[in-house]
Parts: sequence; C-alpha cells; structure tokens
Amino acid sequence: MRTPRLTELPPPTGNWLEVDVARQCLVQWQGARLQAEWSVSTALAGTGQQEGSGCTPLGWHYVRAAIGDGLPPGTVFRGRRPTGERYSPELAEAHPQRDWILTRIVWLCGLERGVNRGGEVDSQRRYIYLHGTPPDQPMGEPRSHGCIRLSAASLLQVFSVATPGTPVWLHD
Repeated sequence: MRTPRLTELPPPTGNWLEVDVARQCLVQWQGARLQAEWSVSTALAGTGQQEGSGCTPLGWHYVRAAIGDGLPPGTVFRGRRPTGERYSPELAEAHPQRDWILTRIVWLCGLERGVNRGGEVDSQRRYIYLHGTPPDQPMGEPRSHGCIRLSAASLLQVFSVATPGTPVWLHD
C-alpha cells in the first residue's frame, strides 16, 4: 500500500472517494469521472476534528485498512474484530445501547498534520470508519457518533473499491 501525497490529490486518473457531509453522500471517482454514489449517515454532532467530539472529521484521508472481506453481511464488529454474532432485531433488543458496526470496516487515516493527523485530531486514533449499520437506520441524515455509516448493500459495493491506500476526501 502506498500512502497518497497531498500534492497528488485528487488523483487525475486514479480511484478516490468523496464524502459530502452536506449532501450526506459518498461518491466514487475515477479521476474526474463520477463512477457511483451512495447515501450515508455522518455525525449527529456535525463536523469537527477534535478527539472525543463525536464529530465527523474533514479533510483528506486515505484507507488505512479494509476489514471483514468474505464475512457475511450483518457481521458484528467490536474493536475491529468480528464478535461471531450476526445482527438481528433480537440481538439489537438484547443490546439496546450498542453503536452497531456491521458488515465491513474501512478504517480512515488523516493526511493533513494538525487537521486530521497527529495529536488530538488524529482520525485513525479516533477510529473513524466507513461501516455498516442496522437496516432500520436512516441514510441521508446525520445520526452517527463520528463515523460514516452505510447500508450493508452500499458498504459491500464501496468495500470492493476502497482498497488500502485509496484517497478519501471528507468535506461539508
């Protein structure tokens, strides 16, 4: 995996992702050509860089790790590891306070020192992911605790193009 350089972004021909917080959507680009678009749910607390804020961070990131390849949709993760559970309404009822991380994890790492990398603003240390959410959770409106939530079907499509090293631009 090669870490992208800020001076090369957005890539003129390569694959990259854009998260438009204002529109609550994730867009896949190939250079300047739009490839696909999915509805997302970003932070209920809005945008912000600070650790512990519950906000979605802005700026250029890259995919640090893509976790869960080959696992069934609805796989439950805790600490980036599958728990052995699959999401169901019964499981949700038994654990009403869980912030569900389902299906896959695309872990982001900031590229901009002092903005989303290092110190109290480090997106990777804040565990900012693209991840799945229960099917009853709405897309297109902010509801997360800082991460970018997607439906399982959308996340599986994104996962197939969000390989480690893929640039990701989050903006409002």
